Amino acid sequence: MVAAVVTKSNLGRMTSFWCLRPMFHFKTVRELTCLFVAVCVLMSQSLAEEQEFLEEFLKREYSLSKPYRGLGFSSSSQWDLMGTAVVTPDHVRLTPDQQSRQGAVWSRIPFFVRDWELKVHFKIHGQGKKNLNGDGMAIWLTRDRMQNGPVFGNMNQFVGLGIFVDTYPNADKSHDRAFPYVSVMLGNGSLSYDHDYDGRHTELGGCTAMTRNAIYDTFLMVRYSKNRLTLLVDVDGKQEWKDCADITGLRLPTGYFLGASSATGDLSDNHDIISMKLYQLTVERSPEEEEEEEEEVTIPRVDNMEQFEVEVQEEGMGGVQFFFTVLFSVLGLGVLAVVGLVVYGRWKENRRKRFY
Repeated sequence: MVAAVVTKSNLGRMTSFWCLRPMFHFKTVRELTCLFVAVCVLMSQSLAEEQEFLEEFLKREYSLSKPYRGLGFSSSSQWDLMGTAVVTPDHVRLTPDQQSRQGAVWSRIPFFVRDWELKVHFKIHGQGKKNLNGDGMAIWLTRDRMQNGPVFGNMNQFVGLGIFVDTYPNADKSHDRAFPYVSVMLGNGSLSYDHDYDGRHTELGGCTAMTRNAIYDTFLMVRYSKNRLTLLVDVDGKQEWKDCADITGLRLPTGYFLGASSATGDLSDNHDIISMKLYQLTVERSPEEEEEEEEEVTIPRVDNMEQFEVEVQEEGMGGVQFFFTVLFSVLGLGVLAVVGLVVYGRWKENRRKRFY
């Protein structure tokens, strides 16, 4: 849409310029240079107009970016820090690469945008080797804010939306997925996030995304419009968004709070937020869609929740494990049989001695 607006705004100038081209003969390098400069000027104007177009829809009160003004403990701040979170010139570090840390940053302003897009630039890195690092971070849009807890530094049984970047596989053997793993959960106040199974019971969608110790910038984008939430990631350095999750029939109340949190346990990493930018989307709706969305939503929910329910089976016994289990069982029975025979032999011998 942006490209369309920009093209229309400069189409006349570009067309008129090229229409005059047959009148000139570019015989010298100077003339060719002048042509190149003219094209660059027109393109720079297009880029400037595109930037202005984007900035019009950026909601600064819900965004967090360098130089991180409006973040701190003063009464005029728009964001609060919690736990181990600190501000540096380049990022907001939620947790350092140290054990047993929790940190978060939360918006103070309730969120009332109807259709929106959130772009998060983040970085997870540390000294630990693969599968010896943790635990991960989360992006939140929830009713409650500034609550410590076990879910990546936030409370369990939350009410609202959670986007999790999980870097440690607690149940890697029982599920066919690679880590780091990005997932979506909608909490209604009674659902619990199960760390033992990496939240598989309550996950609405997700994907593998190699976000840890990446040599490229890592991004995720959450878009919510017309009761549809899509999650995309850009972690390969190709500057291309890849689909991660697509959830229809998801209904979110307004007045919630944006936040980001992280936690470390016995394993650790640095978890940094570089920017969180919230854009308001302009979306046209039919009268039927307007009527449907007039219904007031008080508790987050998903239409036809049954389609997302997953039965997580207990980890089965592998072939090698089964072989050794049988082997040791047989050996154990053999030892018991030998001991029983020895005891029985001594008993019989003692019994014969009593008759002499």
